[in-house]
Amino acid sequence: MKRKIYSKLLEWKKKHKGDTALLIEGARRIGKSYIVEEFARNEYESYILVDFSKVNPQVVDFFNLYLDDLDMLFMNLELYFKRRLTPRRAKDEEASSLIIFDEVQFCPRARAAIKHLVADHRYDYIETGSLISIKKNVKDIMLPSEEHTIEMFPMDFEEFLWAMGDEMLMPYIRMQFDRRLPMGTFHRRAMDYFRQYLIVGGMPQAVLKYVETRDFEEVDEIKRDILALYRNDIHKYADNQETKVAAIFEEIPGQLQKHEKKFVLSVLQGEARMRNYSQAFFWLNDAKIINCCYNSTEPSIGLKLNEERTTLKCYMGDTGLLISHAFDERGIVSEDLYRKLMFGKLEVNEGMLVENIVAQMLRASGHRLYFYSNNSRTLVEDRMEIDFLIAKPIITSRHNISPIEVKSGKRYALNSLKKCMIKYGPQLSTPYVLHDKDVKEEAGIVYLPLYMTPLL
Repeated sequence: MKRKIYSKLLEWKKKHKGDTALLIEGARRIGKSYIVEEFARNEYESYILVDFSKVNPQVVDFFNLYLDDLDMLFMNLELYFKRRLTPRRAKDEEASSLIIFDEVQFCPRARAAIKHLVADHRYDYIETGSLISIKKNVKDIMLPSEEHTIEMFPMDFEEFLWAMGDEMLMPYIRMQFDRRLPMGTFHRRAMDYFRQYLIVGGMPQAVLKYVETRDFEEVDEIKRDILALYRNDIHKYADNQETKVAAIFEEIPGQLQKHEKKFVLSVLQGEARMRNYSQAFFWLNDAKIINCCYNSTEPSIGLKLNEERTTLKCYMGDTGLLISHAFDERGIVSEDLYRKLMFGKLEVNEGMLVENIVAQMLRASGHRLYFYSNNSRTLVEDRMEIDFLIAKPIITSRHNISPIEVKSGKRYALNSLKKCMIKYGPQLSTPYVLHDKDVKEEAGIVYLPLYMTPLL
């Protein structure tokens, strides 16, 4: 399936010309291996794919034995994989051959070798992996400075539309967003697609199954298999943190269904403190299984400077997985529940799904996630909860931060957003409300349909 990251791979190949290796980080099962091999087939004369999650230990030994003799290393790789590599003809030319280190976290020695391989300059190198930063995966190696890192996310809404065979709708959505004009006739169609995306999620296997069958129950089986894989990873790789990591993972739906979605550690353990659980949150975040959203103590320039890491919201990296995680009491999510979701009839719990998918889309668009919470006991006008804060791409002396409120129902109040506009007006850029209705502007607030989130 068509993925936007392909253009980033092309840009890296043309711009860097072998001066760096490319490292693609992302959760398991989001299509890293598939897109990299597709890129290798299309853009190189030849390539070798070394999948360290299943390769023969003999291949791992090549990197232990021959790093001081790269001719011997390459000869052994060619012989083992029965693929001939063609060296780069000149320093400033694009390479003819590519070597892929898939799931490179399983062979830290190969990752450490990147420094020498890039300096040798014969071939291009792409690494893929999850849990890249976990301590045992970087222990005793010097991380290469010759890596250019990009993050890969589940399929975004536009990629979902492409998979569904519609390449015309998103350009129109983008045009109406730029002009701040309603979608009109096409709003219903866009919302129908959006609800399908909310249910299916962005894991490529799940999307492909939905495209082939239009059967939510078959899609749900695939999502539950992915959740089982994540649980196995937690127990296998979480290094003395598995109990805490698993407890957080299982508690995510329960925390998100609350009105205030801040993660309350006391539900895990009576006297729990963030200092005891910070490594567990880091593990899940590093594995790209979750998206952490931190409280910023003030909605002003430098959200990271005001970050309060002890207060956070914990979203699932993929909303389709969240649905299968949250509603699987009988082992599979029922077709009836999916129908209610599809037609907006699920009153309970829908708010958490909508907020989760907004977090997912903001992350895929390059935003770090922040919210603003003030529980003042003295001043009512200071008491507010803003779902998300995003910064403008170009910082100015004033008006840098856009507050975002996410609404899932037909009726809602905007008390917090209005308080925020009054108190922090000079610091705020455009305030947004994301809802299931069409575009409108009113009282200084821009109302956008949920499917326009990726354009913010």
